[in-house]
Amino acid sequence: MLWNGATLLAICGMLALSACASKYAQRPARLDLQPYGHVALVAFTSENERGGLSALATQRFAEAVLESQTGFELVELGGSDPALKDLPARTDPVVLAQALGEKKNLPAVFVGHLKVSGVKPRARISAGDMNLRAAVSAELTVRLLSTRTGGTLWRSSSVADGTVGKVGLAGGLPSIAVRDAETAYGKMLHAMVADVTRDLRPTWVKQ
Repeated sequence: MLWNGATLLAICGMLALSACASKYAQRPARLDLQPYGHVALVAFTSENERGGLSALATQRFAEAVLESQTGFELVELGGSDPALKDLPARTDPVVLAQALGEKKNLPAVFVGHLKVSGVKPRARISAGDMNLRAAVSAELTVRLLSTRTGGTLWRSSSVADGTVGKVGLAGGLPSIAVRDAETAYGKMLHAMVADVTRDLRPTWVKQ
C-alpha cells in the first residue's frame, strides 16, 4: 500500500500525541469536598469595599467551587441568615464557624476576606503620548474552617494588580473615572478566584 506525505504526517502526529499522553497522569484535587457532604459559604468580608465587590467575589468563588467539584452541597449564607444575624459585625471567623456548627450542623465553612488598595494613577508612555490609568491591587484570602474546633482545614490566597479606569484633568485638577465594579474589577477577581481554587481542581503530572 502506498502512503502519501500528508497521510504519513498525520499518522506520525497521532503516534506522537499518544506517546505524550501516556507519560502524564491525572492527580486528584488536593482539597476534596465530597466527604463533607455539605459545606457552608459565608459572604466574604472586605477592606476598602467598593460597589459590592465582596459580594461579587463571593459569587465568583461559589461558581468556581461548584464548577470544580461535584458530590456535595454548597450552602450559601448571607448576613440575614438566622444563624448569622445575631452575630456582631466582624465576628471572629473561628467563633462564626463554631456557631454555624451548632445551629446548622454543617461540618465545615468557607470564609474569605478581600483587601483592595486605594486607586493610584499609573502612567504609560508610548510614541510621545502619555496615558494615565487608575491602578489598584487586591488580595483575596479564603479559608475552610472546621465548625467543630474552628481549626483551619485549608487556606489559599492570591494577589492581583489591574487598572479600573482613567485619570483625567478637570479644571486643572486630576480626576479619576472608575467604571462599575463588575466591569472594573471583573478581570482581577476572575484571576484571583481561579488562583485560590486551584487546589479544588485535578492536575496532570508527568510520569
